[in-house]
Amino acid sequence: MQVQEFIAQQTQISAQQITNTIALLDEGATIPFISRYRKERTGELDEVQIAQIQKLNLQFQEILKRKASILSSIEEQGKLNPELRQRIEKTFDINTLEDIYLPYKSKRKTKADIAKERGLEPLAKMIMAQNIDNPKDVAKRYLQKEVPTTEDAIDGAIDIISEWINENEFHRQQMRSQFERFSQLTVKAGKKEDSEQKYRDYFDWSESLNRCPSHRFLAIYRGDYEGILKMHALPDEDKAIEQLERKIIKSHSGTKNIVEKAIQQAYKKLLRPSLENERIAEAKLQADTQAIEVFKQNLRQLLMAPPIGRHRVLAIDPGYRTGCKVVCLDEQGQLLTNTTIYPHKPQEETKTASQRITSLVEQYHIDVIAIGNGTAGRETEFFIQKLRFNRPVRVFVVSEDGASIYSASSVGREEFPDYDVTVRGAVSIGRRLMDPLSELVKIDPKSLGIGQYQHEVDQKLLKESLDFIVESVVNLIGVNLNTASPYLLRYVSGLNQKTAERIVEYRSENGMFESRKDLLKVPSLGPKSFEQCAGFLRIPKGKHPLDNSRVHPESYRLVEAMAKSIHRNIDELIGNEALIQTIDKQAFVTKDFGLPTINDILKELAKKSPDPRQATKILEFDPNIRKIDDLIVGMELSGIVTNITNFGAFVDIGIKENGLIHVSEMADTFVSNPHEYVQLHQHLKVKVVSIDAERKRIQLSLKGL
Repeated sequence: MQVQEFIAQQTQISAQQITNTIALLDEGATIPFISRYRKERTGELDEVQIAQIQKLNLQFQEILKRKASILSSIEEQGKLNPELRQRIEKTFDINTLEDIYLPYKSKRKTKADIAKERGLEPLAKMIMAQNIDNPKDVAKRYLQKEVPTTEDAIDGAIDIISEWINENEFHRQQMRSQFERFSQLTVKAGKKEDSEQKYRDYFDWSESLNRCPSHRFLAIYRGDYEGILKMHALPDEDKAIEQLERKIIKSHSGTKNIVEKAIQQAYKKLLRPSLENERIAEAKLQADTQAIEVFKQNLRQLLMAPPIGRHRVLAIDPGYRTGCKVVCLDEQGQLLTNTTIYPHKPQEETKTASQRITSLVEQYHIDVIAIGNGTAGRETEFFIQKLRFNRPVRVFVVSEDGASIYSASSVGREEFPDYDVTVRGAVSIGRRLMDPLSELVKIDPKSLGIGQYQHEVDQKLLKESLDFIVESVVNLIGVNLNTASPYLLRYVSGLNQKTAERIVEYRSENGMFESRKDLLKVPSLGPKSFEQCAGFLRIPKGKHPLDNSRVHPESYRLVEAMAKSIHRNIDELIGNEALIQTIDKQAFVTKDFGLPTINDILKELAKKSPDPRQATKILEFDPNIRKIDDLIVGMELSGIVTNITNFGAFVDIGIKENGLIHVSEMADTFVSNPHEYVQLHQHLKVKVVSIDAERKRIQLSLKGL
């Protein structure tokens, strides 16, 4: 099998598309570059499809390596015959491949090995042939010092037969099918006490493993890992053994009972533990994949949050006893000053705090105030809303998830070496309002409070998936070459941490970039890197009007020809959709530029702004609701979505506790994907349907609103 066939079977993508995509990847092209600028070669595959091809290509290469290793191992044992070689070479399912290899795999000495050493294999073969009526008489021939009785001889033969059954490829596939189709997830209380009562609902739980939603499986899996729960995933044992017996028992000779005993031993001691672990691992991977998919969608929406833009910002990291840390930032996000105010208990220096804030707003010409939504966040918002300023000032509540992680990180220390963590945290809150993407790329996505069970899922898979989303969003939005930090630049197609730092160093030493071509002057940034990154970097008011667009420099001459064809210049085309529609697209189709690329260029030219993000909106919470005790069932409130999971969405309604809109309360129809009904940071009108003040749980609904 060729790699194209292997990938096509799992993706339904054509062999030619796969071949061309792999060739581009092998040439060093990145996924964002291929999906955006090489549509003719890939047949307009998107980022997800290209990433799928890349992943499956690597998987195919790993299978080839494993095959080579298996063949070499069996050949060294002198057991590789043409038929076995052909079976291995034709197999591309990793489980089947390992089943074939199992009898030849080196392992610790087993009871079957000991029985073989004692010469009991011929007896096992005769019993397995099932054509002798008195196995005990036959067993007497094999008695010796280590095998003093016929029962010992037969037990040794059973050990050998059990291992044969376990290592038989057909029987393993047969049992694997039972585990895949019929495994029942059963959960009991473990040895450790559940002091927090987190798992009390699962102390006597049972359901089909195939129907168990990912969030519940991961909760149970975590409880099992912590020793509070004990889980099993098994099909009906009697039915599984009966199925083996139907395939193995051939006659009703005197060996029937012995073979039955060997089948039971093979299932209970060898097949069951192995296949249960395999099935749980598969269920874990499926749950991980689903949880990570939710995380990816949330992260994409979070990174796509609209920026407030270039404004002077006063940011507040709220607190009670230690006060509220206040910073003022200029239009570029640079720190102007910092201070601490104590408007809340125990100090309650309200007058002094009010004077300090109004003075800072006036002194630093503040346009926007950003307030962290953590401890004392709502109280600080009330305090600020009561103040009167000498200029229009907008007030926003900003998620501070991850701000403390940034403030204590090496990135935070590098940016603000002379300030403590409280100042850095306040700066992060202000900057993420100005431009969420630029600030959030500095924080580990796992710390942003937008996933479910992110610490239980496969960490390598999670990191790869989230890095893919960050890279995708950064390249979709584009990066201002003259203001971007190295932490943002490193995610641009074709760049890495080293080249990002060199771009910033060059900018510091030589001034602002005037054109994309100036990138070629950056040390170690060659033509290939330039090709990959240039289309994703922006230069507002650059020498060439297209330097602030997604049009790649390789297409500049094409756009110039388009403008010339209607007797206009490029500046006149940008943002003028009516004028763009007069261009004859077909006249510019060549072997180098197909219709997909031309359509992309014209679509880009029609945009008035290269930034796809929307404008920021202010949400006003109900001023009468400050704590959970103020809520009443049936009350309708404004809220903002803070997290989305497979089972529903969490909503900030202006108090410490977030409410949950369960999937059953999102619509009158069945909801399989909450992201189809709500989005992160979406402003909603919700209804309170239940309140559990003791457990701090609030149930909300969208129905009828």
